[in-house]
Amino acid sequence: MKDRIVFTGGGSAGHVSVNLALIPHFLREGWEVHYIGSHTGIEKDLIARLPEVHYHPISTGKLRRYRSMENVKDPFRTLKGIGQAYHLIRRIKPAVIFSKGGFVSVPVVIAGRLKGVPVVIHESDLTPGLANRISIPFANRVCTTFPETLEQLPAAKSRCVGAIVRPELLKGRIERGYRFSGLEPGLPVLLIMGGSLGAKKINDAVRGALTPLLSGFQIVHLTGKGQVDHSLHRYGYVQFEYVNEELPDLLAMADLVVSRAGSNSIFEFLALRKPMVLIPLPKGASRGDQILNAQSFEKSGYASVLPEEDLTPEALQARVESVWNERDTYRANMESYHADSALDQVRELIMEAAHK
Repeated sequence: MKDRIVFTGGGSAGHVSVNLALIPHFLREGWEVHYIGSHTGIEKDLIARLPEVHYHPISTGKLRRYRSMENVKDPFRTLKGIGQAYHLIRRIKPAVIFSKGGFVSVPVVIAGRLKGVPVVIHESDLTPGLANRISIPFANRVCTTFPETLEQLPAAKSRCVGAIVRPELLKGRIERGYRFSGLEPGLPVLLIMGGSLGAKKINDAVRGALTPLLSGFQIVHLTGKGQVDHSLHRYGYVQFEYVNEELPDLLAMADLVVSRAGSNSIFEFLALRKPMVLIPLPKGASRGDQILNAQSFEKSGYASVLPEEDLTPEALQARVESVWNERDTYRANMESYHADSALDQVRELIMEAAHK
């Protein structure tokens, strides 16, 4: 009989990417892999590309940080999700559950604890997110990316493993990036991405600064769903809502990146030695984790931070040019960072939890 594992996590691509890095290993080792996610989240679309994985949608709340009538309904949705996850776990009988966080993971982690299934959690950001803060008391092991995060966690079950970078991101090919994007070798390539859902303010600033930016760069702009401007046609400028398999090739082609400051993404850029302009989500739109991530990278000399409240077309152009002029310094600083065997460490912790 095959060993079985349940993965969970969703709401954004960052809450799925680590799972996508781990799942192929367990499939190769002959495990039966299940994924519990939401009915409509991005995790459903991403996991659908892995036909060997059994996907199970459940009800979930959204853990909002703002006032909304939906907050009244969400506890009931979460309770319903716990019941659904409990019945799924009872039927699947997994040896272990791995949670990457996001609001959909909370019912799964709680249900796993109720069924006595060991749970391993991974926290990418410098401070634990709300979903993981709720889930950590129910977990057997907690893995972190930043060593500072350990100060906020129970020492007996926590370990800093470093950043998990998807191996396929390191295998991008420049020529495939040019072929997919339709750009040509010549001017340096600026890759702009506002997260899996896009970022309207970043998109507006890019389009406002397009003429001066195109004088020095070719631009690949990942706009987010529904945010492509189909009326905008400029030589050297291409737009995509979202990319998946093509991202390694676009990153290989890119000379500089403008991005939000989600932990998974910025560590991927670091591993690839890509100088960065980071525009973290402001506190009003998040709990401030991206601000802390960005500040940590700026302090280490890996990136330059442009707060969203200061973002204008002129400010974006000036910051891109500044980082480009200092690109050799940023790359030299990045050479001091060496990604360790984070993926192997997490796999070992999962296997240890499963076979105890």
